[in-house]
Amino acid sequence: MLIGVARTSTIEQEAGLLAQVRELEAFGCESIYKEQVSSVGERPRLEAAVNSLRSGDKLVVTKLDRLARSVRHLGELLEKLEAKGAGLVILSMGGQQIDTSTATGKMMLNVMASVAQFEREMMLERQKEGIAKAKQDGKYKGRKPTAMAKADAVLSLSQSGMSKQKICDQLGISRASLYRILAAEGKAGD
Repeated sequence: MLIGVARTSTIEQEAGLLAQVRELEAFGCESIYKEQVSSVGERPRLEAAVNSLRSGDKLVVTKLDRLARSVRHLGELLEKLEAKGAGLVILSMGGQQIDTSTATGKMMLNVMASVAQFEREMMLERQKEGIAKAKQDGKYKGRKPTAMAKADAVLSLSQSGMSKQKICDQLGISRASLYRILAAEGKAGD
């Protein structure tokens, strides 16, 4: 049985999710698990798909980045699949299809996953260098502190006796931000 997994990071990427579903259906997936969640977040639909696999089944994704967030995560998934006697098919991996039920497919996947992680790490390194240079040139200030801009309102509501939770709800800030503001004013214990 072919079990498909389609994932996008956000709800705004609905067209990308539908395109993945169409590709998985065209490949012959009998069941498709869809989710719209960041690859670093919890993946309940991926877990459900893996749990549904039986010996001889194959988990199918359109691209590697729709499945795993790192080489380590990919390795963990492959171990789970191997323990179940299942394989993995990636429909588009550098223009080729990869099937881990073959020795060549396993080797190609490991090499390509390592290259993909290397590319991501290089991109993050370049991003950090760019931010550092922009800061040095005075062109990068970071994001504006949204909660600290509401410090006066936090202090006013706190002094009026409003509960901390109601302050957070009314101003749309987290409890951590509220406590940072109160601590900065020496009023955290109030």
